[in-house]
Amino acid sequence: MVREGYWFGIPPLAIGALALAFSPGWWFVLGVALVLLGLFVFSFFRDPDRSVPAESGLIVAPADGRVVVVKDEKYKDRPGKRISIFLAIWNVHVNRAPAAGQITQLEYKAGKFLAAWQENASLQNEQNVFTQTTEYGEIVYKQIAGWVARRVVAWKKAGDQVARGERIGLVRFGSRVDLWLPAEAEVIVKVGESVKGGSSILARARSLSARNTEADFSAQEARANLHSGTSS
Repeated sequence: MVREGYWFGIPPLAIGALALAFSPGWWFVLGVALVLLGLFVFSFFRDPDRSVPAESGLIVAPADGRVVVVKDEKYKDRPGKRISIFLAIWNVHVNRAPAAGQITQLEYKAGKFLAAWQENASLQNEQNVFTQTTEYGEIVYKQIAGWVARRVVAWKKAGDQVARGERIGLVRFGSRVDLWLPAEAEVIVKVGESVKGGSSILARARSLSARNTEADFSAQEARANLHSGTSS
């Protein structure tokens, strides 16, 4: 599938090929540079297929890159955990949904273009914020621009249903993706690990229905124990 970014490589390649074919001297050098630039753009906007794990209870990486933050963090006064992934210039920059569910809100926030590996980039940089309902509860993930990446692109909108690992957008030329999960999620990835969007497992979580069933069973057991103690 050809995404919008691939077309950016065509003009440098075309001009560079003409310069290589018909122009000597410095024009030849320029032609080589333009061909290399075009090939780099094609490489940057590559969009490979990924093998998405089918096992239930898994939350996958929303982006390729290196995990730079794993921490407990509240989001709108709700306890949870944040995982931040830094995308280097050579990583695939297509982003994917970490879990299946419905995107309930997509908010664009204008901001700065700090280096994406800086901690305060999560709050201050330009970003798209996806809020999504899943069987594990509400999750939030952000496409965050960096000092080179000056644009974040969403291919989805509020109300869309997405599958685990489905493509949801891209960020350009070095950037960051944050993922916030409810406190009940068990994060299994560590800082420093490299991950691939849509295929690497970041966390495990039980569904809301399973947690509610367990809570109901515990409540019933407590009432039964209380009744047994009163009867004796």
